[in-house]
Amino acid sequence: MSTKSIDSIEKAAHILKLLGDKTRLSMVKLIESNECCVCEFVDIYQASQPSISQHLRKLRDAELVKERRKGQWVFYSLNKESQYYEFVLGILESVPSQDERLKELEKQGLRISCCE
Repeated sequence: MSTKSIDSIEKAAHILKLLGDKTRLSMVKLIESNECCVCEFVDIYQASQPSISQHLRKLRDAELVKERRKGQWVFYSLNKESQYYEFVLGILESVPSQDERLKELEKQGLRISCCE
């Protein structure tokens, strides 16, 4: 991994503030290696779709996540082209895996299939 730095302390503080929210940090960790649909986040966090969409909008506006549309569904993944990608990866290295949440969705039959 190269050591690309963030161009301003303000931008670093903004990203850290976004990831300082437990839900957003967990979401970013989940999509570090998985693409997730909004409906999956709704099930995982037992939150309303508007609440989940608000979290994702903030992350997307900061260019930390990207979205892919499939019909009426929107899938999110970590934005590997972002200039902040390596900074975010450095943070995520210290965050526990969230993959168990996805495994639980799979057991319940709710992983992706609710959107297809």
